[in-house]
Amino acid sequence: MRAPELTTLCYLERDGAYLMLHRNRKKEDVNAGKWIGVGGHFEPSESPEDCMKREIYEETGLTVTSWRFRGIVTFLTDGGICEYMHLFTCDAWQGEEIPCDEGDLEWVEKSRVPSLPLWEGDRIFLDLIARSSPFFSLKLSYHGDRLVSAELDGKPLAVG
Repeated sequence: MRAPELTTLCYLERDGAYLMLHRNRKKEDVNAGKWIGVGGHFEPSESPEDCMKREIYEETGLTVTSWRFRGIVTFLTDGGICEYMHLFTCDAWQGEEIPCDEGDLEWVEKSRVPSLPLWEGDRIFLDLIARSSPFFSLKLSYHGDRLVSAELDGKPLAVG
C-alpha cells in the first residue's frame, strides 16, 4: 500500500444551497460525472485549513472568511488507495466566482443534492452535516464505485 493521500473537501453554503462541482472536464478523473464539494490535495507544509482555503480560491476565485471543520473521512479502495479527507463547510467569503477548469460550479438547493450522481459515502457525510452532527470520523471502504462498508466513529454503519 502506498502512502496515504491528504485532501480537503468543502461545501460552501448560501441561501439553502451548496456550491457543487460537477466533475466533467478532467481526463482520467476518479470523480468523473460525480457532483462534489470544492477541494483537493495538500501541498507540503499546509494545514487542513490552509489547503481548504487555497483549493477554494483556486477552483472558485473566492476567499473564505468563515468555516467549520466538520470531520475526517477515511477512504479505502480495493486498488490500495487510502485517503484522509478533511471535511469543511463554509458560510462566508469574499470575491467573485470564476469558472473552474475541473468542472462546472453550480449552486444546488440542498433538497436537490441527494438526487445528483454522488458517491454513496458522500450521502452519509452530507446527512451528518445536515443534522449538525459534532466532529466525526467516517471510514468508507469501496470496491470500484460500490461502497462495501462504513464506520462512524469506529462503529459499523449499514450500507447498501
